[in-house]
Amino acid sequence: MLRDDINNAVKEAMKAKNERKLSTLRMVNSTIKNADIEARGSGKPPLSDADLLGVFQKMIKQRQESVELYEKGGRAELAAQEREEIAVISAYLPKQMSDDDVKQAISDAIDETGAAGMKDMGKVIAVLKTKYAGQMDFGKASGLVKAALTG
Repeated sequence: MLRDDINNAVKEAMKAKNERKLSTLRMVNSTIKNADIEARGSGKPPLSDADLLGVFQKMIKQRQESVELYEKGGRAELAAQEREEIAVISAYLPKQMSDDDVKQAISDAIDETGAAGMKDMGKVIAVLKTKYAGQMDFGKASGLVKAALTG
């Protein structure tokens, strides 16, 4: 489903002569193909849409780090270019959960797994990743899970 949406968007960007969007979508397609090849090498099937959301989040995180570096280096035009790429990639992610929703999801996952301490953190994160892939920042979520399990 996501692959078809991206391929259709590539065609639309070509027709509209939108170079930034076209190059970003081609890069996304390339990243997807590389991830599929890597999965095939491990004996796994091609990536599902949920797996692709994780790939997209990783791409966005890389670009956010680049924006920070470019801004520190005084390269505003390159930072702007990275922000445009983030906007294009973000369009394919589901709506992000609010902080309150993330906290509620963590609480529900802790109840569901019966987690009692830090040794159960992996179980809680696994439940969150299966239910909320692409909808929350798991870097932040892991800190919140840790706080909930230790507090």
